[in-house]
Amino acid sequence: QVQLVESGGGLVQPGGSLRLSCAASGIAFSLYRMGWYRQGPGKQRELVAHIISGSSPNYADSVKGRFTISRVNAANTVYLLMNSLEPEDTGVYYCNAFRQPMGYNIWGQGTLVTVSS
Repeated sequence: QVQLVESGGGLVQPGGSLRLSCAASGIAFSLYRMGWYRQGPGKQRELVAHIISGSSPNYADSVKGRFTISRVNAANTVYLLMNSLEPEDTGVYYCNAFRQPMGYNIWGQGTLVTVSS
């Protein structure tokens, strides 16, 4: 069964940190580009970061220097370490797996991150 399961969301104060995890099953994990997207209240879903095995990660400008994406292929898991969190980072964070050239595109169910004092 193809599945992405996110965990690690929650409530954090501004300036705090969280680490999100996404465990994949049913896919050849190392062959997929893994990414994190988010959707804030009243906003469209946007890319946060993505990573391809053997390549440097890509980040949205709004999170550069604060967030770090990493993957452990042996564990079929991708992480997002979020530091210096701001209220604007609030939203549902989704894990994504994408593979070219087939166009396979898989989403997790999302995990809520709330940054508030």
